Amino acid sequence: MRYAALNFGTGMRPIAHLSSYGGFVPNSGQDAAAPTRISDEHLYALAQYIYSLRAPKSPYLMDARARRGERIFTTQGCNFCHPAPLYTNNKLTPADGYDVPDEDARKYDVLPIRVGTDPWLAIKTRRGTGYYKVPSLKGVWYRGLFEHNGSVLKLEDWFDPARLRDDYEPTGWAGPARSRAVKGHRFGLNLNVEDRADLIAFLKTL
Repeated sequence: MRYAALNFGTGMRPIAHLSSYGGFVPNSGQDAAAPTRISDEHLYALAQYIYSLRAPKSPYLMDARARRGERIFTTQGCNFCHPAPLYTNNKLTPADGYDVPDEDARKYDVLPIRVGTDPWLAIKTRRGTGYYKVPSLKGVWYRGLFEHNGSVLKLEDWFDPARLRDDYEPTGWAGPARSRAVKGHRFGLNLNVEDRADLIAFLKTL
């Protein structure tokens, strides 16, 4: 909802059609030919609907390995950004190279943490806001591809330290280059193989 509020229509009439959904333009009753930002009422209603949705039940059991992974999740501080029960704090994290305006700092829940994700889509594209949102981990067992542009196919790949290397071949969307680093979110990459497997086992139960 914040994304919609920050960049709805991008203020550019030539691409206003990107905010039309089968002819419906949620523009607070204004002239549809010159849409304004979606109203707070629309955004609140949409947010409430999204929060009402329930992910399918995970087929992965909370066994001994997953319980060990849950402890690792806590001791590694993953629950700072991904607290239960939604496994997200619903905050924004600024992209590298983006200076958070004072107004944003007052208005939005912005974490004073940068996770190092490739900032290109966040600050160099027409709909970039300068931020990435902390995603929920609910349903990650079925939700791949991962990362903001789908570079990573599986959780096992996401926690593979090799993805930080320039010669890494992405298992998801590769882009024009056959190999490239999938940067950012180094959390969990320093775990040993056994602890990584335990953590992944826990995440798959969510």
